[in-house]
Amino acid sequence: MQSFSTLELEKIAERAAKKLVRADALLIGAGAGMGVDSGLPDFRGENGFWKAYPPFRGRKYSEITSPTMLDENPEQAWGFFSHCMVMYRNTAPHKGYETLLNWTKEHFSNYFVFTSNIDGHFAKSNFDPERIYEIHGNTHYMQCGKGLLCSKDIWSAGDIDLPIEVDTMRAQGELPKCPRCNYLARPNILLFGDRAFNPLRVVEQEHLYKKWRRDNDQARIVALEFGAGEAVPTVRYECQRIGSPLIRVNPTDFGASIDSISFPAPACVAIGLIDKHLGKTP
Repeated sequence: MQSFSTLELEKIAERAAKKLVRADALLIGAGAGMGVDSGLPDFRGENGFWKAYPPFRGRKYSEITSPTMLDENPEQAWGFFSHCMVMYRNTAPHKGYETLLNWTKEHFSNYFVFTSNIDGHFAKSNFDPERIYEIHGNTHYMQCGKGLLCSKDIWSAGDIDLPIEVDTMRAQGELPKCPRCNYLARPNILLFGDRAFNPLRVVEQEHLYKKWRRDNDQARIVALEFGAGEAVPTVRYECQRIGSPLIRVNPTDFGASIDSISFPAPACVAIGLIDKHLGKTP
């Protein structure tokens, strides 16, 4: 892996700050790498998933987070979901979130967040909920396992914390149920091969995002992308499509077009370095 000196990163940060201050609007893109600095796993590759959850060794992340697992082994599916929900709820977002929020107050009131993360950390960091588009949903919300076949209802997950058998990651006791039909409930997140995802909350966010895009049709939108890899490239594609320019922050997958800025660093490091230059950039 190529390494970069502190001086090189400082120069990149200064270039990024100069691009940012000329922006009419800011698109903040965030993939799994954004949460890594908070101590969250990104499940990158099968080995990354097994490292975080040894009981699932030999199985794929896409297998565990699928409607089939919910149907055939709901205790194990909910063992994983409950663990993730508690982890996301109890983990504090890293300092970079606070710094970004301050930027939106001081420099970029015209912004939107576009994220594939399901941890809810932008809302937890007090970003305007009407300026967040969580394309894969959010684990802090629940839905019926039947999806829209039951109802349009989406409700708060509250403080779900199921007892889990550590060796098998199987949830113990009564699993969450839909309050309307008493069928097995599930997090309101998009699973692999999902036909029962209730999209209504995400669709509302999408409408707000598309309106923001229309309102800024002629604006110079700088896309600041954090930790969006190539395995699930939705955030990556959106940021490079919208950004003029794109600032791509990623310690490994930082490659970008020649007219973009590649910032080879973790999100929290890059945000801190840019912040040093933002206030003094004319």
